[in-house]
Formats: sequence, C-alpha cells, structure tokens
Amino acid sequence: MKISTGIVLSSNMSPHPPTRVVLLSCGSFNPITHMHLRMFEIAKDYLHKMGNCTVIGGIISPVHDGYGKNELISSTHRVEMVKLALQNHDWVKLSDWECRQESWSKTKQVIQYHQNHLNALFNQYCENDQCDVNENELKWIPDVKSDTRTPIKVKLLCGADLLESFGTPGLWADEDLEEIVGRQGLVVVTRMNSNPSEFVYNSDLLTKYMGNIAIITEWITNEISSTKIRRALRRSESVRYLLPDKVLEYIYKNCLYGSQRT
Repeated sequence: MKISTGIVLSSNMSPHPPTRVVLLSCGSFNPITHMHLRMFEIAKDYLHKMGNCTVIGGIISPVHDGYGKNELISSTHRVEMVKLALQNHDWVKLSDWECRQESWSKTKQVIQYHQNHLNALFNQYCENDQCDVNENELKWIPDVKSDTRTPIKVKLLCGADLLESFGTPGLWADEDLEEIVGRQGLVVVTRMNSNPSEFVYNSDLLTKYMGNIAIITEWITNEISSTKIRRALRRSESVRYLLPDKVLEYIYKNCLYGSQRT
C-alpha cells in the first residue's frame, strides 16, 4: 500500500507545530458501544481546542482472549463487531494485533507495538518520501502526510475507571505506568460527579507526569456500558440505539451473550 507523503512547508509556519497524536483505546469491547466511539470524538475536540495537539488517527485494540475477564467472548466475534461499528467511521481504525498474539499482552506492549511501527513509518517518510506497509497487518495506520519536524505520538485513550485502576495494588507495575503516562501520555474521558484530578493529586507518580494527562469531562452524560448491555440481552430486553445497528444484528444472528435470535 503506497502512502503519499508530499507536503509544502510554508515559511511562515510556527516553529513549534502541534504534536501529531494517534489515540489508542484498549479494552474488551464486549460488545463495542456508541460510547466507545464517542470517546474518540470527545477527546479529539478537546485536544484540538487546547491547541498543542493535532489528532491524526484513532485505533481500537480489542484485548486477547487470554485476558480471562468474566463473560469475555471470543475475539473472533469482538473483532468482527468492531469492524462493523467502524464501517462508516472516517478516522478511527481497528488493530487486531493484540488478538493475534499467542497470549495476553500488557497495555504497555500494545502501545509500544503501535508506536514503533509509526516511528519506522515516519523514518521512511523522511528518507524516501513514500513507504510500503503490509496492508493486511497495518490497516490501522492513519492516512498522514510527511512533516519531518513533528513525530507522531500514541496516547492511551481511556475512561476514569482505568485511571483509578492505577491505584489498585499489584495491578500495574510502576515501570509500566512510567512508560504509559510519562513517555506516551494519557487522555481520560470522565463523567460528571467524578474527580480524577483528585486521584492524580493523591498519586505521586501521576502527579509527576500530570502534564502528560489530559482529563476531559463529558458534559453530555451517557451511562452506556457493555456490562449493562450484556445483562439486557440475557433478559431479552431491547438495547436498540445503545450500540450500532449492524453490531446488534450480528449479536442476534450469532446468539451472543445469551440473546435470542430475532
């Protein structure tokens, strides 16, 4: 797959252009909902308004089956549902690398994989003005043009619940958090009446890197959760308008989550 990289740099452009950012969302997506997709839009709007970042792409990376979470269905189904949800999306893409590994990968490893490929791709831009990528494995690569002054950085996009899990003893290694928050950066979409800023304040490590943490409040509240959707499906209750229609059709067609074929 050829990616054109030609760009004209104007002499009056700022010497410090905005950082180019790719938002990466890791999780079960069991199933994917409208809220998962909304987080990308909310984060993109916020970062652009702040003026120091340009979001050039988004990635959804479903977790490996080996994660072993309760009620986690096969990644074959979860990947297919993400594909269906993203059919009409213009800048968020699926990466199934995590699911294709032999075992579960740490979040740090998932971020590093995508960052390393973007770094390699960026270097090819600088040297060759174009590059070849494996279309089957790297469909998540954003469509970007060359700009040798502004490398691309992968930032982890998450909800406040993942941020607060950083405080669970033994769940996250400090060196992993140093990599995720200190080196890459965190974009947290939270809800009203939650206080992630206080959580950051109470953590010495997070306070150290608070400049790399963007905390965004979603003022248009939406309490959609995959857990509640699975519960409703088991009870034969309607979940229409809570997730993309094609995803819902796929769930019913394959009788997922205890749903009945309709």
